[in-house]
Amino acid sequence: MSFLSSLNISASGLTAQRLRLDIASENIANIETTRTEEGTPYRRKMVVLEAREDNFRTVLNRAMDGKNRTSQGGVAAAAIVDDDTELKAVYDPEHPDADDNGYVMMPNVDMIKETTDAMSATRSYEANITAFNAVKLMAQKALEIGK
Repeated sequence: MSFLSSLNISASGLTAQRLRLDIASENIANIETTRTEEGTPYRRKMVVLEAREDNFRTVLNRAMDGKNRTSQGGVAAAAIVDDDTELKAVYDPEHPDADDNGYVMMPNVDMIKETTDAMSATRSYEANITAFNAVKLMAQKALEIGK
């Protein structure tokens, strides 16, 4: 694995974790949104991440052909999906979106979940920065030895 491949893997992790943090922030910002453009309460969003690597057959064929021997690794956001868990019914008869019984359907956003997701994304982001800097330091040391 080359230095550039390692840097690309860390960079993909940084991008993915930044997206997770952006989505957690969006969820928190909409924790009280009872009406979206569609006219429904806001639904919590989640990021689906997937490994970005070739399968064994592809890597083997590339190696046998003498082509690029490094695989494209890392992570990529496959999708941003809505959380289909139940919305929360809150009794507030004076709210403009209340139904005939006085209940308002509130978003399915849980502050504890969002805070946990944001903390997890932040820690993962920091880990990718550490890995990125370690590879960068190794590359600099290797270049110094060659002088």
